[in-house]
Amino acid sequence: MSDEQNGGAWLQQYDDVHMHVFGTPLRVMDHGEGMRIWDVDGNEYLDFLAGIAVNALGYAHPAWVKAVADQAAQVAHVSNYFATKPQIELATKLVELAGAPQGSHVYFGNSGAEANEAALKLAKLYGRTLPGALPSFGGKPARIIALTHGFHGRTMGALSATWKPAIRKPFEPLVPNIEFVEANNLRDLRDAFAETGLGHYGKGPVAAVIMELIQGEAGVMPLDADYVRGVRELCDANRALLIIDEVQTGMGRTGSWFAFQREDLGGVQPDIVSFAKGVAGGFPMGGIIAFGQKLSDLFSPGKHGSTFAGNPLGAAAALATIETVERDGLIENAEQRGEQLRRQIMACGNPLFTGVRGRGLLNAIQLAHPCAHAAMEWVLEHGLIINAVAPDALRLAPPLIASEQDVDDAVAILSQIPSDLSDD
Repeated sequence: MSDEQNGGAWLQQYDDVHMHVFGTPLRVMDHGEGMRIWDVDGNEYLDFLAGIAVNALGYAHPAWVKAVADQAAQVAHVSNYFATKPQIELATKLVELAGAPQGSHVYFGNSGAEANEAALKLAKLYGRTLPGALPSFGGKPARIIALTHGFHGRTMGALSATWKPAIRKPFEPLVPNIEFVEANNLRDLRDAFAETGLGHYGKGPVAAVIMELIQGEAGVMPLDADYVRGVRELCDANRALLIIDEVQTGMGRTGSWFAFQREDLGGVQPDIVSFAKGVAGGFPMGGIIAFGQKLSDLFSPGKHGSTFAGNPLGAAAALATIETVERDGLIENAEQRGEQLRRQIMACGNPLFTGVRGRGLLNAIQLAHPCAHAAMEWVLEHGLIINAVAPDALRLAPPLIASEQDVDDAVAILSQIPSDLSDD
């Protein structure tokens, strides 16, 4: 087909050749620059979603483009029989940014789901070292605890720790010995720990608790700081790992390199942190940081792997992204623009808006009635990209380069959303 065909024709071709796991795309995009992107019909959009918190530097950022082009001209891929300088430099930088102790190590993958798969596998290895767990005589399999409304990915392991029944049930039975407790309910978690080793009917020890500090896919729902501190204390008291999923919240999006570093979210330190999305500014990359030598050593040669893990092209993209965030003060910008965005949304006077929540540049607008999809489509028609993260909530996660004017422009469109849109 010709490049001259319009968006409708491209969408028909898409429908003919793609599996329908994403539904019908809203537009066929062509190119972007900075905060803006254009579709194949020439329509311009202000992007306040950033590929779902991925495009930290927006589109075609000169530093990112140069780093990728230079690395592609040098070497784009080698197998993991070898290492490359960008891979080593990036792992070193991530350990530093996370404030991880000496002996901490990085494992690279290609996505958030793969990052959480690695975290869960490492937790399973750790669980086998706990008293009362298999393979000791008469032991029981160690358990992993996840939270209601948590989202950790769609691969089989990550899906097993993802709460939403609608996306879990078609694939059951999933990975066993993963349980759910109510988010923000410390008593529920305490009871789950207490079920360990109660005679014949008791359960195995808890190897790990996995949680997001802001539950992104649930509607950008921050966990209470007291709850986060309490989870850390329970994990410490019961020799369980704390896995913090920073796939959506990490790499500067919430006003610090990682959300766990924010005092208002508890100031806790994880045992494992997973990352992805914004780390490479649009290049597919994810991974984990295991805190401390003893935990890192559980991943011995052959225990895990990936063909593309630590790909030098992705590592170069990530280094350029991180360097630009540091050089241009984009973490501070995320904090400032986030405050501006929340303030202006609540002051705009749209009766459809009943609240706004989030941190930095990861936010959601609470709606008076469940019309999020209609609202998303309305603003798209008016040149703004956001998404319906829940029936009554709109997610805003713009690139970290967003300016004061960009926020003004976005709010000007949001303020005009009709309050009488049809419910989803």
